[in-house]
Amino acid sequence: MTIITVIGAGSASFGENTLSALLRSKKLKGSTLRLVDRNAQSLDIVHRLANRLNREWDAKFNITAHTHHKDALQDSNFVVSAIEVGPREELWKSDFEIPIKYGVRQPYAENGGPGGFAHAARNVKPVLEIAHDMELACPDAWFINFTNPMVRICDVVNRYSKIKVVGLCHQIYQGYMMAGVALAKDLNLQVPDGLESTHANILQHPLQQMMIHQTLPLIDIQAAGTNHFTWILSIHHKQTGEDLYPLLRKRFFELDEKFEPLTRRIFLDFNLFPVPGDTHLCEYLPWMSDPITKPYESFNIQLYDWEVMASVRDFSLDRLNDMANGSATIDGLLDTDSEGALELIENIAYAGNHYHLAANLPNLGQIENLPKNAIVETPVHIGGAGIQPVHVGKLPEPIAELCRREITVAQLCVDAAVEGDYQKALQCLLLDPVITDMNTAKKVLDDYLQTYKEHLPQFWK
Repeated sequence: MTIITVIGAGSASFGENTLSALLRSKKLKGSTLRLVDRNAQSLDIVHRLANRLNREWDAKFNITAHTHHKDALQDSNFVVSAIEVGPREELWKSDFEIPIKYGVRQPYAENGGPGGFAHAARNVKPVLEIAHDMELACPDAWFINFTNPMVRICDVVNRYSKIKVVGLCHQIYQGYMMAGVALAKDLNLQVPDGLESTHANILQHPLQQMMIHQTLPLIDIQAAGTNHFTWILSIHHKQTGEDLYPLLRKRFFELDEKFEPLTRRIFLDFNLFPVPGDTHLCEYLPWMSDPITKPYESFNIQLYDWEVMASVRDFSLDRLNDMANGSATIDGLLDTDSEGALELIENIAYAGNHYHLAANLPNLGQIENLPKNAIVETPVHIGGAGIQPVHVGKLPEPIAELCRREITVAQLCVDAAVEGDYQKALQCLLLDPVITDMNTAKKVLDDYLQTYKEHLPQFWK
């Protein structure tokens, strides 16, 4: 019997997608599912919904709900985590607003830049608590992480615990979306009207998905690097085996210059296609933050709309409650995507053989010219023996150097957050490519530590 513990199950989008995917699985039928969330109201909603799915889909799961992870970890085989120190949107917006007081503008303030430091620092302590509790309750379990910043959260589990960790992310599919747009005429694809970018926009998301679903069956992309900062190493036609990179290089520059202009420029200058799309890509580049020249304006780097997305989350939770109550149909949950969690669990638990496009693991040599044991993202093979990363060799050296810098920043952030070390935190910001001034780095850090004193007590001991 497989025991799966989902921490952060009350998340409106993550909970819906993960739970429905697991409960649809024929291989996992009869497994134990333990739902964990500190928010008792959200937990109640997803628990009732899970019970409805379990009943109507005849999944025969044993489902329990818990407000603390310690009550759910014992003998677990897989621990799926999507925790966030909340309130999510309020803190996230503050991560953006504090640096902008000192002239530092970030599009997301989530993964890179000073916002990446604050976001990671808040989540490091609860994540590490889970990992250490796993060492006692389920030492052989896999920790499947969805919490951002992906590299930093996986890094703290990898370097500060004995638990096996893997990070899963859907961003690789934006590479398929952009490649599909560029190669549409050659592959006989229909670009949806209104598809403009990879930005996190509720109007763009369904259009992006339409493009991705058309493209996935036709091409195979191999990408590698660090999370939200991966690069297409090869692209082939799945049926003919044709190398499509020369055609991609030609067709992408025939597109309207307003379509992902930063991606276009980086592709041109570095001769390698970046996967994540403009608003994630700029989190790791040193050329997007100058407050004088304002390059983010010329590249149309859009900001995350916290208010709109918070409203979307509230709406989604209300919709889940309607489904849990039986007043709304569950038919839409028949094709949700767990972003790899289902495939990973099924194939490890039942000795399958699955190729997954992107997973974050410690570097054992799969990327030869990035530091050993650093968290890197590559394709992987998943089976009864666990998760085996695909060896991709070396990245082009300029690309590798950009990734090395991000790895150094990420590890400094983790060390600072674990140790409560002010100097390492400052070094983290000073090395971050988004920061362009030494005094600004200190001002931003001091403001973060004061504002988040409640969440970062390790810096005030």
